Amino acid sequence: MAQQIFLVRHGETEWSRSGQHTGRTDIPLTAEGQAQAQGLGRFLRGKELSVRTSPLIRAREPCRLAGYASDAVVDDDLREWDYGIYEGRTTLEIRKENPDWSIWLSPIPNGESLEQVAARARQVIARAVEAETDV
Repeated sequence: MAQQIFLVRHGETEWSRSGQHTGRTDIPLTAEGQAQAQGLGRFLRGKELSVRTSPLIRAREPCRLAGYASDAVVDDDLREWDYGIYEGRTTLEIRKENPDWSIWLSPIPNGESLEQVAARARQVIARAVEAETDV
C-alpha cells in the first residue's frame, strides 16, 4: 500500500481568530482549537503514524489531544514563518504603513523570506517521504 502523508495545521488560536500573523510567538489553542484537535484524533483513530510537530505549544497540544503526544518528534523545520517585525500584526495594520505589502511578494524585515520557508518545507517533506511509515 502507498505511503500516506497527512499535513495538519494547528487549530484556532486567539491570534488566528483575530487575523494576527502568528509565527514564532508561542500561544496556546482556544477552546475551539482544542475541539478541532480532538476531532482530528477521531479522524486519525487507529492509524499508526510517525508524527512530526513544531516545538510550539499550538502544534504540540493537538498531538496530545489527538492521542499522539508520546510518539511525536519535535522538528524545528516545522516552525511557522518568522514574521519579524510584523509578528502579531494584521495585514490591514501592516498595509497602513506599507500599502503594497504582500506576504507572498514583499520582504519581511527581521523575518524569513518565502524562499526560506519553502526550503524548510521541502526538507520536512523529504524526511516524510523517506519514512518507512505513514506520516
